[in-house]
Amino acid sequence: MTNASPGWELYRSFLAVVREGSLSGAARLLGLTQPTVGRHVDALEASLGVGLFTRSQGGLAPTEVALALVPHAEAMAMAAEALQRAASGEADDDRGTIRITASEMIGMEVLPAILARFREKHPRIVIELVLSNRTDDLIRREADIAIRMVRPTQTSLVAKKAGEVRIGMHAHKKLIEKMGMPTSLDEIGNYPIIGFDRESSIRRLKELEGVPLTRELFAFRCDSDIGQFAALKAGFGFGMCQYQLAMRHPDLVPILKGLLHFDLDIWITMHEDLKTSRRMRLMFDHLAEEMAAYTRLSPREPAERQGRK
Repeated sequence: MTNASPGWELYRSFLAVVREGSLSGAARLLGLTQPTVGRHVDALEASLGVGLFTRSQGGLAPTEVALALVPHAEAMAMAAEALQRAASGEADDDRGTIRITASEMIGMEVLPAILARFREKHPRIVIELVLSNRTDDLIRREADIAIRMVRPTQTSLVAKKAGEVRIGMHAHKKLIEKMGMPTSLDEIGNYPIIGFDRESSIRRLKELEGVPLTRELFAFRCDSDIGQFAALKAGFGFGMCQYQLAMRHPDLVPILKGLLHFDLDIWITMHEDLKTSRRMRLMFDHLAEEMAAYTRLSPREPAERQGRK
């Protein structure tokens, strides 16, 4: 191994070859020529003193050494993207890029209108949205601001609680008309239930009193919250849903209200290093205000009041 440390451009090409499985695919992904990508890989192998790829019928296969390097190269890629976002706008200006991460339900059902209102006031800011339930996005610098259902514990993060959402069981009214409304928890097992497929996903739910949460309970299994919500709106079965979201769909009826529910906090979070960026502060405050208004909506309010504050 040489004393010179390989530059990011070499690792960037290496990571692209791992992802695409060929020099030509990596070249297309990066907008480079195939010989350039090949030279980068050769230079990285020479610098590290090890082979990184072997030729196979399917293209270039990474060696064990290469696979061990992948998470470190991905960390470099995320750091490079964070640097680019940080440099994309001046600290005291309302332009540049903001990368936000949120859960599927919040990201697809709640945020679009909120972000559209932000765009009206700050048209020079570009928004990137990542749908993820992971909680380490900010520490890994995969995003600038996160909306999460758990309070962050890392001291390097700035967090503000926006309120709570109540999750309760709902069903489409046509299913209730067909099967009737359950009157007790004991009757839930007689109805089709929408839930998760993998046990690890099932454990995301809090325990509901009197209802054992097992895979066998579910007549429709999907690890995507959006997939479950789609099945709920289609009338497939009973499913858990935010009361605030159900209010937007008059055909969704709460089941055993007051019994089958739990509450989740909503936290707006960003890395403390971003506090000096005006565009980040603008977005942070906007999200905190808008999400607070969303959580204040009462399940007893009519659906037509779910609009602009």
